[in-house]
Amino acid sequence: MAPEDLSKLTIDKSKVAFRAGRGKRVFYLVFVLLALVAAGFLYRMGFFTPPVQVQLANVTQVYPSQAYTLLTASGYVVPQRKSALASKVTGRLVWLGVEEGSRIKKGDVVARLESQDVEAAKTQAAANLETARFNLENAKAEFVDATLNLTRSKELVDRNFIARGEYDTAVARHKKAEAAVKAAEAVIKANEAAVEAAGIQLEYTLIRAPFDAVVLTKNADIGDIVTPFSAAAESKSAVVTIADMDSLQVQADVSESSLGQVKIGQPCEIQLDALPDRSLRGAVHMIVPTGDRSKAAVMVKVRFIDKDPRILPEMGAKVAFLSREITKKDQRARTAVSQRALVTQGDGKYAFRVQEDRAVLTSLMLGNPIGDMVEVIDGLKAGDQVVLDPPAKLKSGVKIKAGE
Repeated sequence: MAPEDLSKLTIDKSKVAFRAGRGKRVFYLVFVLLALVAAGFLYRMGFFTPPVQVQLANVTQVYPSQAYTLLTASGYVVPQRKSALASKVTGRLVWLGVEEGSRIKKGDVVARLESQDVEAAKTQAAANLETARFNLENAKAEFVDATLNLTRSKELVDRNFIARGEYDTAVARHKKAEAAVKAAEAVIKANEAAVEAAGIQLEYTLIRAPFDAVVLTKNADIGDIVTPFSAAAESKSAVVTIADMDSLQVQADVSESSLGQVKIGQPCEIQLDALPDRSLRGAVHMIVPTGDRSKAAVMVKVRFIDKDPRILPEMGAKVAFLSREITKKDQRARTAVSQRALVTQGDGKYAFRVQEDRAVLTSLMLGNPIGDMVEVIDGLKAGDQVVLDPPAKLKSGVKIKAGE
């Protein structure tokens, strides 16, 4: 067998070096291409350009009634019937039957003061009245007897059976008995008045509600001294403060220059700061006939047509004075955006929505215009920020900066 030619097993190093060099060139070329693509993408996204300065606005919840609002004013919810309940007598509070938020009816006993001394005085006055009534009965009996005696004496004196002096004595006794009856009747009236006065004093120890109301604040507690004038140290003048919730109205200050657009009975829309999800119908109840020189304004009272148990005194409110009545449909809040934020591309409407620090072109589905705004059915939600009057150079994804 011929020996094998081992020289054929030699590796050609030139071919290996050529392949390695070509692989490196391909890698570098791919890396450069990727770098160029990334740089182009970053340039397009604005990483190498300064942010575009723009104006921003919020997407908000608005009501269609804004389209026919004549003017707006701010104010507060104020009860027209409000009372600080106190007593006409001084005493220690021994019972309190309400707390903040309690609903009470007219005549309900809210609190009670100590009344042992007044009850004793009333009992004594009642006893004196009974004694006076017994005395009156005795006086009447004496009067009847004196009347009969006078009649007999007159018959006897006419027949000369008795002396004239005895008859005069009978007349005097009759007059005395008659006076005693009148005196006893007067004493009864005096004692009846004393009983009534004691009853009134006892009633003063009961603090009652003067009208249907809700307790707003509790100013005293059991054990406190309650006095009409609160002159003594640590004494209280009012036990609770109540308000008639059916009498709530909004008191708003209207500029004197705009007062001509307000009239009695004018329809209004009331928006409470505490209830942003609902608007309430109202009407002008009164224009207070005096101005406030410090504010150059006149107070206007607006009554609620729509009621809501969540309405509370001293809540902040905004009142829109309208040119016509609003409907239930107008009371539903709509998501709206300023028409200055709209961009037209082809047949579609868009807006640049702010996402972090970039403007993102967003497709919109729009509804009806509402004043200088337009309803957004889809594409944006309340609270989003959009670019106003977007410049022509603004592209989707470009970094932006809010202007002054």
